[in-house]
Amino acid sequence: MMSKLDFPLSGSSVNIVKQCGGALSDIINIKFGCVATFDGVDFETGASSAPWRKPPINPEKRCEFTLHGGVKVSVWKGDLTNFQADAVVNAANERLQHHGGLAQALSAAGGPQIQRECDDFIRKSGLLNTGDAVVSGAGNLQCKFIIHAVGPDLPMHPHPNDVQRARPLLAKAIYSIFDSAEAYKAANVAIPAISSGLFHYPMPDCADTIVSTVKHIYENNSPQRNLPREVLFVNNDEPTVREMVQACHQILSPHRSKTYSQAASGYTWAASNPPSPVRMQFGSVLLTLKTDRIEEQNTDVIVNTASSHGDLNVGQISTAILHKAGHKMQDEVRNAKKKDSYQRIICTKPYKLRCKEVFHTFCTDKWADPAAPSVLFNSVLECLWSAAARNHKSISFPAIGTGALGFSKTESAGIMLNAVADFTQKYPQELEVFFVIFPSDHETFQAFQSQMAFYQHPNFTPANDFQAAGGQMGSWQQTSRHNSAPAAVEAPVNRTSKPQISLRGPSEASTREADKWLSVLLNEPRLPIQIVNNFLLHFTEQDHLTLSPFHQKGVDVEEFVAQGHACLTLGGKSKEDAVVAALKVEEMLCKVQKEFVLEEKHLLKQLSDVEVSSERQPVDLFDPKFTERKRAFKHQGLWVEEVDRVSNPSLQVLFDMKKQQLGCSTSQRMFQRIPAQFCDMVSHVGFHAQCAPPEDPKYGQGIYFAGTVKKALELWKENHEEFLYFVEAEVLTGKSVLGQPGLILPPPTGQDPNDTYDSVDGGPDVSVIFSGYQAVPKYIFICKKTTLV
Repeated sequence: MMSKLDFPLSGSSVNIVKQCGGALSDIINIKFGCVATFDGVDFETGASSAPWRKPPINPEKRCEFTLHGGVKVSVWKGDLTNFQADAVVNAANERLQHHGGLAQALSAAGGPQIQRECDDFIRKSGLLNTGDAVVSGAGNLQCKFIIHAVGPDLPMHPHPNDVQRARPLLAKAIYSIFDSAEAYKAANVAIPAISSGLFHYPMPDCADTIVSTVKHIYENNSPQRNLPREVLFVNNDEPTVREMVQACHQILSPHRSKTYSQAASGYTWAASNPPSPVRMQFGSVLLTLKTDRIEEQNTDVIVNTASSHGDLNVGQISTAILHKAGHKMQDEVRNAKKKDSYQRIICTKPYKLRCKEVFHTFCTDKWADPAAPSVLFNSVLECLWSAAARNHKSISFPAIGTGALGFSKTESAGIMLNAVADFTQKYPQELEVFFVIFPSDHETFQAFQSQMAFYQHPNFTPANDFQAAGGQMGSWQQTSRHNSAPAAVEAPVNRTSKPQISLRGPSEASTREADKWLSVLLNEPRLPIQIVNNFLLHFTEQDHLTLSPFHQKGVDVEEFVAQGHACLTLGGKSKEDAVVAALKVEEMLCKVQKEFVLEEKHLLKQLSDVEVSSERQPVDLFDPKFTERKRAFKHQGLWVEEVDRVSNPSLQVLFDMKKQQLGCSTSQRMFQRIPAQFCDMVSHVGFHAQCAPPEDPKYGQGIYFAGTVKKALELWKENHEEFLYFVEAEVLTGKSVLGQPGLILPPPTGQDPNDTYDSVDGGPDVSVIFSGYQAVPKYIFICKKTTLV
């Protein structure tokens, strides 16, 4: 169950967080699986680590086509504020006022000179017309210049006739883009889906018009023209990227027939004629309003609104999800209710659904409970934070409250939108949020669309802090007295922002461990600060040079290796400088770890020929199969708080191949104790010596496992931790021999150096393997100490 904990800041800790808040947020997420947000801290202007700043999307090419004359056309998922091209296109308005959407993002990233240059143009030349394009400098962007193109602005609910009238205007804007690119001798041009999103051009039609126009330009190109040799369609949200890919396949490669699913999808949409999806960007969160069945979504999380007593057969949404998922979901909810009947959210397996998890929320009737709006707001907000804490990337909500709970469609839309807005104020990572409306429920769709329009309107901006209190929801800061705020969305603003870090994690263990780590580092730093992590051995020369400015500030940095453990100490006269340096080292270690995992995933896929995926699902602690294990932990003064089952098909394939290669008929059930930050890594790419070097590697420099919990606590000494993490694995020991210090491979069995043992050991309860594929993780035990071990 999700856990929240606030860590207060004062004195020097505030200054430290000001300097490196964003880095600290990433570190806490990787080390402890927590999402960290910051309140009451004024971050240094221009600091690259501002926690709310959206991290750039690494450009990802989805498809590429070659037009007549060798011109390349490709579709990318990427961030235009961080995209390398000669010319980047901005979806501008007629006044070149960059106050929303992509225009605001480009202007903010490029610096104030972009808006100043545009203002100068408008003063001298007047307003632009729809279809026009002008060029400005790129400021701090990576491109050479920006082409500001004015596409058509459609009504919020465009009629087919509106789209038909807008089509030639959008085509004109594309022509103007290429005229500008030619005039400025651009070798390539990056173009977004102009007029979609804030300008309400339906995305499928928008994609078709843009791609068709580009094709027409090059097919009718005069040899004397000097058009770009490369066209890149770049968007940062998955739905738009998919539409651009489909349009390119259909228009630029028409000889390719549609797949069955594409054909069926097209027929369904045409038959039902639903409204086009509505999208808007909330900071780093992309919100999409769409019509579909909630139980058919394949996002990471599906949210269900269930009755207070947990009967999934009550309510249309809950019933639909239950029937699709199967009766086992009902059993899991009932068992969770028995343990804690006051849970606001119960997370279950998806069973037959296509998501990864289902979050069941339990809201209250509007007429029976004055706090019902607050309960609804907090339920949506907690679902979002739970998804973030579990590293999910997408979540789908139904229209909660519009049925038996008694909320009007407008009230439900306003409350849910406010919860999303509150979440995005503090969450710096990307997340896709879907509001999924039943296909025939046109009134609800229109209510949600209308409420979204208020957020997009230039005369309204969300308040700094959305809070639900006293049953009031909401919030809008009204900047125009000529407009009225949307219904049922008024709320107080929290102005008592004391400096603190808010920690949200998937369990009490995650937030408590993060809190303790922060306390030692920020509140009670003792010099020298010591960091023990074998990924220090992966630091490059450039990584070491990164620490040189801290030397100049008087921070003493010393590195050494002791008994197989890589260590780094930071000392000097200033504790504050030493802590900032320590956070820089931790940030670099997290970067190295992420790169290591990516490389291992690539290798896993090559070797197993299976798509690399990993799932961690909580198991029922009352299952009899865990009785013996829990007893073993209890005998060592440990209480099992949670057990996660690990499923990783690619690791299992390689483990089975290794079993066949070694001729092993059986495997051993063994344990490894690891730091919290390596739990996800082990789940994704298996066991590596860097993650859990023993206290004394006297049997070799391999991967250690213990046959019992008691032996695990001897191999890996605990250092006053409150929570301990154990991985239970199947291990192939095969032919084994007593190990010795310094071994990096098993010794030969005889005279032939190629005929080696499969592993070494340190007696009956210690095994050391030298290939991670000889072990596969099965369960992760999170334990809390009850007595001194």
